[in-house]
Formats: sequence, structure tokens, C-alpha cells
Amino acid sequence: MPLPAAWAPLTAVWTAFPSHPELWEADLAPARDEVAAFVRALAATVPVRLLAATAEAAAAARAAVGDAADVREEPFGDIWLRDTGPIFLTRREACAFRFNGWGGKYELAGDSDLADRLAAAAGAGLARFDLVLEGGAIDTDGHGLLLTTEQCLLNPNRNPGLERRDIEAVLRAALGIRRVVWLGEGLANDHTDGHVDNLARFVAPGTVAIPVAADADDPNAAVFADARARAQAAGLLVLDMPSVGRFERDGALLPASHMNFVVANGQVVVPLYGTGSDAAAVRALERIFPRHRVTGLPSAHLLSGGGSFHCITQEQPAAGAAAAGARP
Repeated sequence: MPLPAAWAPLTAVWTAFPSHPELWEADLAPARDEVAAFVRALAATVPVRLLAATAEAAAAARAAVGDAADVREEPFGDIWLRDTGPIFLTRREACAFRFNGWGGKYELAGDSDLADRLAAAAGAGLARFDLVLEGGAIDTDGHGLLLTTEQCLLNPNRNPGLERRDIEAVLRAALGIRRVVWLGEGLANDHTDGHVDNLARFVAPGTVAIPVAADADDPNAAVFADARARAQAAGLLVLDMPSVGRFERDGALLPASHMNFVVANGQVVVPLYGTGSDAAAVRALERIFPRHRVTGLPSAHLLSGGGSFHCITQEQPAAGAAAAGARP
């Protein structure tokens, strides 16, 4: 049974609340505000399970979201559940891979066994596979097609010694994948080494959305063009999304992307950054998902930690979700 697509029906979304002041520093309070707004939006269409790593964070989360989420105190390193949590194949079946802190960059206590604990909390059986892989490195269309990037999955800091065919064999066994479409590089300055969920996302069977460069100064213009060419060569239909363009903070280039959206039971929540591309991103997703309500929410402070809404979530499918792979 293939991994369901992002638009499949959900029984719950698992996410996390910024909990460690030493990781978030001055961004802790505003990042918490962004997560709380995101949780309140999701709660309109799907039950939300919100993890907090400490008693203080759990109290702050309950004060921020009220009854919009089931707040649970659960130790973790940081909030990026897309990469540290279990990948749900069905409501009661999940799998997990080895997590090595994005190639050894950020190894935090509480992350390596989080998938086991969350699968148990969700009432799902867990199958483990001996491959270093983060959930943000892959995206599927629910029909056995999978997107990833060579920069991440073939990176020697993940699985040295494994070749493309070896990785594809594990993906077939673990996720029911029949074909892998390999894109090249991910966004500039992305510490995940090019996670595909910032670059290209399936939006229907055999159809992907990829940004178009904002202007000549867009640091990812060549990356977008290469991804588009590879996707089209693989026979995929490509739809346009706007690029955030050059996004800097304190002189540092950050991997801001509207592609880090979340689809949840009839709504799409897209990250916004206070840039000229914000309104265009909402309009583009309204065209791509015409039956969904599209909500844009601020995410610039979350980005200071390295990601956005898709990065902090894991979706738990509803019964029969794997069969719901038609055009959303």
C-alpha cells in the first residue's frame, strides 16, 4: 500500500510547540505565536495533537491554543516532527528511519526515539528501516510516485556507501513506492541539505508544483529551472508557484519557501514571510486546490529555526486514506 498523498483524508495532525529557549532565543515568543495561529487554523478541519517538550512549554501551549488542540507533554529535541516523527502509512501503521541530525549538524536529546513514542501514542504499529531518511526529504502522490533530491538522499553524510538503487529498494519496501523521481539540488542555505518539501510538492497524481524565480536576483533560480526540467523529463505535469526570492535576516540568506504548505481535510495553510510573494502564493494555491480553503499565515520566526509548517507536522491518515489519491 503506497504512502498516502498530502491531500488524503486525515484523522489527526501531530505538531510541536517551540519549547527550548536556548534554541530559539529572541524568536521563542514570536515563533510560539506563529505555531499557535497555525494550530488554531488547522483545528477547523482536523484534530490537532500538539507536543510540548517541557512543563513550562505545555502550559504556554495550552494558554495559546485553548481547546484547539490536545496538548501533550513529550520530550523532544526540537519541533521538526516531519523529520523526527513516524511516517504514517495508514491510521494504525507507521514506519520510521534512522535520524542523524540532518547529517550530524544538530543532534539533540529526545529526537532519535521520538518516532517510537509518537507511534505508540497514536496507537500505530511501527516498522523501522535501516536507512537515514527525514520525512521532509520525500513527497508522494499517493499512487507510488516519490519525489526527492540527490543533494539529500545521496549525500555522504546520510548513507555513505549506498547507491541510488539501494535507497530506492528501501523506499519501495517501506513506503510502497514504485518509482522515484530524482531532482537535483534543494534551496540555497537549507541546512537539511535540500529537502524536497521546500522545492517541489505533488498537488495531484502525476502533478507537481515548483516555484518560478522571482527575479534575476533570486538565489534559487537555477535550482528551480533544473527541478522543472527534471520533473518534465520524468513525465510529470508542472504547475507554477511563486518564489519568495532573496530573503535575508541580519545579512544571512534563509531558505524561505511557500512550498512548505500543509493540506488538511479541505484546507491548505501556506507560510507567509511579509514579502511581495505572499498574496501570489495564496492565489496560486487557490487555483491548484480549488476545492480547498487556503489560509496564509506568518512564518518568518519559525524560519529562524530552519523550517516552516510542513516541517513541524506529521499527518495521521484516516481509515481508507491510501485509496484517496484522486485530484484534490
